[in-house]
Amino acid sequence: MPLIFYKLLHILGLLMLFAAMGGAVITVATADKSWRKLHGALHGIGLFLLILGGFGMLAKLEIMGSWPGWVWGKLVIWLLLGAAPFLLRKAPEKSKGFLFGAVLLGFVAAYLALYQPF
Repeated sequence: MPLIFYKLLHILGLLMLFAAMGGAVITVATADKSWRKLHGALHGIGLFLLILGGFGMLAKLEIMGSWPGWVWGKLVIWLLLGAAPFLLRKAPEKSKGFLFGAVLLGFVAAYLALYQPF
């Protein structure tokens, strides 16, 4: 598959992940559980597509084997965002801070990918 395919897959996963997290924050804040399964599905599928697209790009760019630091940084960020719904359910009173933190983590992930500082 061409590199652009993996980039689009990565972006689609990103959109799904953040849509799911925004919905999860609203669900927790309003205590309406009717959308919880949809958020869970969007979150899981979004993370899968993010990782699939990311590793596909790494393979196409021949960055497999010994990964640079920015790749490890992104993996840690995606791990944190993967655990986010669980953490949100444990501390629903912090949902606003959680949402801003998730956006900040997404920004840092984009920075790492674009500038590859280390």
